[in-house]
Amino acid sequence: MTKKVLFITDPMKELKPSKDTSIFMMEEAISFGYTVYQAEMKHLYADEGYVFVDARNIIEIGASQVEGIRKERIQVSEFLYTFMRKDPPVDIDYVNALHLLGLAETQGANIFNKPNSIKEFNEKIFALHFKEFIPRTLVTSNLEKVINFQANHEIIIVKPLDGMGGESIFKMEDMEEENLDILLDMTEDETTQIVVQEFIPEIYQGDFRILIIHGKPFEKTLARIPQGESFKGNLAAGGKGVVMDINEKQKNVAEIVGKFLVSKGINFAGIDMIGDYLTEINVTSPTGIREIQHLSGIDIAALTWDAIERKHPTYASNGIAR
Repeated sequence: MTKKVLFITDPMKELKPSKDTSIFMMEEAISFGYTVYQAEMKHLYADEGYVFVDARNIIEIGASQVEGIRKERIQVSEFLYTFMRKDPPVDIDYVNALHLLGLAETQGANIFNKPNSIKEFNEKIFALHFKEFIPRTLVTSNLEKVINFQANHEIIIVKPLDGMGGESIFKMEDMEEENLDILLDMTEDETTQIVVQEFIPEIYQGDFRILIIHGKPFEKTLARIPQGESFKGNLAAGGKGVVMDINEKQKNVAEIVGKFLVSKGINFAGIDMIGDYLTEINVTSPTGIREIQHLSGIDIAALTWDAIERKHPTYASNGIAR
């Protein structure tokens, strides 16, 4: 029986096969015998109450491009698994796609991660559910509150609620005119909320990405270390990736977070820690698999697929065996 899986991603022309985690997952799925399909959010639609997708079969993944064939109309529930891997922002188009995927779930589709949970948990705010592990954090659109926060903590980090990859993150040590202008722009004249956190000096030892697969933290972490004068560890912002063993503090935090994630139907996530602090919980399109596997030599992709198959009886009930 054909093992069809669907990946919903950004446009393929915007993804880099040599770096992108979604493409890496597709590549590994093909090697494990799955028939892989790819689509964008705009290719989802409902017809007479059922959710369909116009998806193309990915037949080959090369170093610089991905080869596929013409799109097919397929009911989403026909896929063994569907992976929602569209990058943020989680805007109205993203939310509408999640609504359709939520409907597809009621028709038998297996969606990773659960659409309702992605809608429920903003990645920047999600960590506040674990306030015992986070640095001092303020979420506000009010500049006076930000000014007071900076006065109490001296050095702060400000970032948008829908950012990724180190975009629009600022380190501020004063509230001079230049920084006030940045804040006014970020908050759209005090109408849009942003995240304000105390600066954690341990960032220079690495911003650690810890993968959580079906509630269990992976044994290796990806330390993203700022380079030069930058305070940003994000690889997309020029940080250097180094694989390290997970330490006891990271493991303890990840296990507690992982238990909560599983209860919410979030089976693949990446948490970020700086020093002993939890800073973000990434549930939309977590990255890091390719770098960790490449640098550690551990076949994390195989472990991921094995976990999926063990946890989801759909695989066995279809009479499929690898």
